[in-house]
Amino acid sequence: MSDKDMDELSSSDSGSECGKYWVEWFTCSEGNEYFCDVDEEYILDRFNLTNLQTEVHYYRDAMDLITDQMNERPMSNEAREQVELSAKHLYGLIHARYIITMRGLAKMVDKYKRGDFGKCPRVFCNNNPLLPVGLTDVPNQKMVKLYCSRCEDIYNPKSRRHSMIDGAYFGTSFPHMLFQTYPSLKPAQTEQRYVPRIFGFKLHAAAELHRWQDEQRELQKRRLGIASNGGNN
Repeated sequence: MSDKDMDELSSSDSGSECGKYWVEWFTCSEGNEYFCDVDEEYILDRFNLTNLQTEVHYYRDAMDLITDQMNERPMSNEAREQVELSAKHLYGLIHARYIITMRGLAKMVDKYKRGDFGKCPRVFCNNNPLLPVGLTDVPNQKMVKLYCSRCEDIYNPKSRRHSMIDGAYFGTSFPHMLFQTYPSLKPAQTEQRYVPRIFGFKLHAAAELHRWQDEQRELQKRRLGIASNGGNN
């Protein structure tokens, strides 16, 4: 972590759990509310980290930082910043794998029940809780979206700080895996749809077609009129 971050940690109250370890600091930081804390045992199991070494720069230093084992050796500010970025990226990639385990799903269910990811903005979904989802499992491609299990559509996060989170840190399978594991949490799909009305009357499809035809007819008349006037001149 940077000198500024270290100062913030050291100045925090001794009873605060957010300043005790790197993972706790990260998940408590503003903008990281979507993340759950990954168990240290999971992080230290090399099997769970397969192939991540090739995807993260400064992998060894980043791992030491995440697990609070980084030695206080001399390091330039630029190098320190790069290690911090690598640690956040590495944690995000580990997080994507962890949240589809039984332990990770259980933690995310708690956040889902608390509404930590927000509510569906669609009126007929009646404030159904949302879940984060990625549009791709490849990092640095798409930002995180929010999935509603009632209307089965996705939405952008309301907060800008959340909209900047990489979608690969949650992956494309997470919300669907959660509802397969906890089917009782999946709400019934809503059949309510908004119906356009004028003075209480539904807009008939034929009326819309006729209106479009009338508009096209008037447009064609204007075009012919312009062409005719041009010919007379």
